[in-house]
Amino acid sequence: MPVTSIIGFDDTTLEHAMLYSDARGVFRVYRMNLGTDTWQVWRAAPGFHQRYIGAIRDQGRSIEGRWESSQDGSAWEPDFDLTYRKVD
Repeated sequence: MPVTSIIGFDDTTLEHAMLYSDARGVFRVYRMNLGTDTWQVWRAAPGFHQRYIGAIRDQGRSIEGRWESSQDGSAWEPDFDLTYRKVD
């Protein structure tokens, strides 16, 4: 399934955001936080909260993490694991 994600930075709020769309016709805006060893992506929508928490590894060459979902933003359920790898 084709997916498009665009990551950007707002120089006014000093926040990162990710625009997401896929072949199902889903369009979402996620907030982001990038630390020295962790990448977090999340959104809070009524009845369907989502988050990804990934550990930055291999000197920044991979990010290993998991997407989770929640109906209320408090009780989280695993959705799926996802690893990003830098391609040379």
